[in-house]
Parts: sequence; structure tokens; C-alpha cells
Amino acid sequence: MSAPTPAPIKSPPADFGIEPSRWTSALQRVSTGNGMISVLSVILALIAGAIMIAFTDPDVQRTAGYFFSRPQDMLAAVWAAVSGAYVALFQGAVYNFRVDGFAAGIKPLTETLKFATPLIAAGLGVGLAFRAGLFNIGGQGQMLMAAAAAGWVGTSLNLPWPLHMLVAIIAGVIAGALWAGIAGLLKARTGAHEVIVTIMLNHIAFYLLAWMLATPGILQAPGSSNPKTAAMAESALLPGILGSQYKLHAGFILALIAVAFTWWLLERSSLGFRFRAVGENPAAAKVAGISVGKMYFLVMVIAGGLIGIAGVSQMLGTVTSGFGGDIDAGIGFDAITVALLGRSTPLGILAAGILFGAFKAGGFAMQASENVPIEIVLVVQSLIVLFIAAPPLVRAIFGLPQPGTRKKPKKPKTPKKNAAQIAEEVSA
Repeated sequence: MSAPTPAPIKSPPADFGIEPSRWTSALQRVSTGNGMISVLSVILALIAGAIMIAFTDPDVQRTAGYFFSRPQDMLAAVWAAVSGAYVALFQGAVYNFRVDGFAAGIKPLTETLKFATPLIAAGLGVGLAFRAGLFNIGGQGQMLMAAAAAGWVGTSLNLPWPLHMLVAIIAGVIAGALWAGIAGLLKARTGAHEVIVTIMLNHIAFYLLAWMLATPGILQAPGSSNPKTAAMAESALLPGILGSQYKLHAGFILALIAVAFTWWLLERSSLGFRFRAVGENPAAAKVAGISVGKMYFLVMVIAGGLIGIAGVSQMLGTVTSGFGGDIDAGIGFDAITVALLGRSTPLGILAAGILFGAFKAGGFAMQASENVPIEIVLVVQSLIVLFIAAPPLVRAIFGLPQPGTRKKPKKPKTPKKNAAQIAEEVSA
């Protein structure tokens, strides 16, 4: 009896092993590269900020006029300007040593965490999409739709606390998820580029919200002609977590829960593994049996829900007296910087969000006490993005080896021969 003939081995599809596009590869390198580059980028940006602070300081400009006769005056003015500005930044963002009592001194840190709350949540949404190979720059639109949904629930429904608050949170998260899901669905079904789609959805959300704010019976406050909502009901507000003397609210706890969820999703769940596989190489993921289009849709839905938490925290915790069309406050675009600085990892985004929250809180103190233009803080943030996007430049500045390069092995030194050895070789 002859042995059964083995089934022929099917060759893999033609697209197996195809490398992702150069844009996808560049996005992966920038958003998930070496964490040391992020730290060095912040250092370089702070150095550049110090130079700008020195150049814009009146005392530095005055002493520069006689620098060659008394250089120590200009150096002292530069030190006073830069150190004063950064000390004010620290005292406005972390701890104020000029006030009495720990409770009053720690207030700047609570302001930092308040500003960081929406940045962390929105950064998680952008970073999660990065890990799947998508560039989600629709944070503004997703935040606006989340704020609209949570605002309608917070002003129109009459429910007890905490049910009212929970319904408003869920409504905002669902609205953000659905709005991002539109881009994911179009990407999955038609291949439409998510950058173009999310940009258009940002504009649609902005003008849709403007219409809702100007229309009585939807979001406009009753009896008012201003494009603004009524104040949120007390039963829908996020409670404070450190007392009434601080503005920090439970939105920060929501952001921490979002960090833990995103970490579990990416590092411990099979769905997160598929997200990462699609982000690394969509063609290979497809060969492995992963539905790439489905992953694109799901990751955008989850990312939109995370960004929706940012809109909810703004609505129900920070701006509770009613909001207008500027409720996003640029957070949707700042989240891109936070995700890049955090290298698209949940813990990295948490740290980056707190850092940018410190920039926001400390920037106002720096402007008030040292007359430093607030625009310098914005320039520092922009320079961080520039340096993160150019790792070879950062490595070159600090003298770090470029990835993939190896040091040439040193040639062994030939021992010197003495006169007797040379004479022996000649005679031989």
C-alpha cells in the first residue's frame, strides 16, 4: 500500500514581504523611535528657548551695547533673564516657594495636571492610531463632537448625580468614537487617506458645532443670542478630587484610566497585537489572516473614544459655565505633539502630557512675573516636534552614533623591530 501523496504547499501571495510605504515607515520611525531622542529634543528646545529669552530681555539688549568693554554685565543679565524665567516656569507649574503652606505651594502642580488631562486623553487617541500606521489628525473634530454630545446631555437632561455625569461621559465618548469611525470606515472600504478625511471632518465638526450653538433648542442657551451653551447642570459635573480650593477634577482620573486601558490594549490583548502588526507591515498582517480594513476601522473608533474623553473633561470639569466654538483650545493638534514626544506609548504619552501641561501652566506665570512672551513657550513646543522629527540632527548635535553604523575595527599595531631583528632578516 503506497503512502498518501502530501498536499502541495501553496505559495504565499505575491504581496507577502512587501515593505510598507515610505510614508508609513517614516511615521513609524518618528512615532516609535528611541525614547532618548525625546529627552534630548526637550533639552535642545529648552536651550533654544533660553536663547530667545535672552535676546528679548531689555537688560540683555542694553548691556550688549557695551559688551566688549564690560562683558560681565551682559553675562549677568543673560543669567538673570534665563534663570528668572525658568524659575518662574517651575514655580508656576510645580511648586511655588513664595507662598506659605504646602497646600498653597502645591496649587501650581494641580493646575499642571488640569491642563494635562485633555492632552493625555487626546494624545492616547493619536498615539494609538500611530501604532496601527494611521495618522489621526482629526482630534479637533472628535473633541468638538464629544463636547457637543456631552454638552447636550449636561444641559438638556434632568438626572441625579452620578447617573447624569455617567450618561454625559458615555455620550461624549460615543460621539468621538463615531466621528473618528467615519474616517476609519472610509479608509477601510475605499482606501481614502486618513489625513485628508480627518482634516475635512475637522472643518465639518467646527461648522456643525457653530450651527448647533447658534440654533435655539439644540445647544444655544435659552433666551440668549450668543453662540454659547448654558451652564452645565451640577448633577453632570466631574467632582473635584483635592478640594474646592483646587481646580483639578475627576477628569484626570479618567485620563489615568484611559492610560491603563490603552496599555492593556496594546501590550496584553490580541486586538492590540493585531493593531501593532498592521502598523508594522499591513501586507504581512494580511497574509497572517488579519483583516487590515477591520483593524483600521476599529482602531479609529477606539482612538476617537479616547479623544472624546478629552472633550468630556473640558466640558464637565474645566469649562462648566458654558462653552463656545473654541472649546477644543488647540488640544486636538497639541495631542499630535504629545503623542510624538511620548513615542506613542501610553506611559510616554502620560509623561509628555504632564510636561506640556507644565508648559501651559508655567507659561502664564513666566509671562506675568518675568514679562516673558507666552509665544516663546509655543516656540519651544514647536521645536520639540522639529527635533523629534529629525533624529539624525539630534544625534549629530550630541555626538551619538547613528543607528545601523558600526565602528571600524582598529588595525592591530605592528610591533617595532629592533636593529638585531632587522639584521637577522636581511642576512636570511
